[in-house]
Amino acid sequence: MVTDGQAQLRSITSAALLVEFAAGRGLETPALLRDTGIRDRDLLDSAAEITLGQELALMRNVVAGVGDEPGMGLMAGLLCHPPSLGVLGFALMSCPTVRDAVDLALRYADLSFTVARHHLVMTETEVSIVRDDSGIPPELRRFAVERDVAAIWSIQQDVMPMRPPIIRVAVAFPPHPVYEMFGAMLGVEEVVFDAACSVVTGPSGLQYLQLPQANAATARFYEQQCADLVQRRRSRQGISGQVRQLLISRGGITDQAGIAAELDVSVRTLRRRLADEGTTFRELTTETVGLLAEELLVAGMTVEQAAIRLGYSSVSAFTSAFRAWKGQAPGQFARENRGRVSSKI
Repeated sequence: MVTDGQAQLRSITSAALLVEFAAGRGLETPALLRDTGIRDRDLLDSAAEITLGQELALMRNVVAGVGDEPGMGLMAGLLCHPPSLGVLGFALMSCPTVRDAVDLALRYADLSFTVARHHLVMTETEVSIVRDDSGIPPELRRFAVERDVAAIWSIQQDVMPMRPPIIRVAVAFPPHPVYEMFGAMLGVEEVVFDAACSVVTGPSGLQYLQLPQANAATARFYEQQCADLVQRRRSRQGISGQVRQLLISRGGITDQAGIAAELDVSVRTLRRRLADEGTTFRELTTETVGLLAEELLVAGMTVEQAAIRLGYSSVSAFTSAFRAWKGQAPGQFARENRGRVSSKI
């Protein structure tokens, strides 16, 4: 059964890193993707999105395949770096202080790799990030905690020139030598086992540490992109979200009958359910193809290559459609935006 929380949309990137980790230990991709609804080609599409439920299903396959040994999640987490987080990663690197970065990460946790919820607890002397694993199946909690802790450490290494002082790390599972070793690597003064929940605690002054790549204008720009992306994802729940995801995975090249068949409904039912959500198949197709076109041009494709990729009969037809979508020619858009980070899909 998929809960409402597990229907939450996420970037494919975290799942792709899990597959990369497991593949490095000899597991085959088809076995990892079994019963997840994720396709092999989706892993190569940075614009693809999956649900939290799909990622948890993948994580279950990974844990079953590599073995549920302490430390496996730590190795998986070390593959994470700021660019893996997309616009959130760039926003974090641009924040003025550690506190600003933590607040941003908690506010836009839906854009991160974590599958848990977190909140901040502050006293006069300490600041703690408290983890809530209640939404994660019990058999996956240790791996998920390990991956998140290692990923946070790996990302922090990229963002900060120094190792931040950590007073204490509490974890909700039994002791093991690998945790002592990892705690020493993090410079943790104390590791507490069998705790009620997992908590990372540092001195209160930690929050005021300055980040070396701080840039207020850049931080505002990427934070706005984070807000826009979260809003778009939340507005794409329901049947319209499923249709848009299928359109994205097919590069916008499909028809209404094909999408209806994929969703196991009639075309008439699809039209009615989309209408109930205030949209139409044509509107979703236009939006998706337009956003895909922007992504391809930003990524460096020529106008002709983008036209072919999106199935247009000619460059002129693509140019006309893009001008109607964006209000400018695709060539002009490409010159003005090539090389920037895009997160519209």
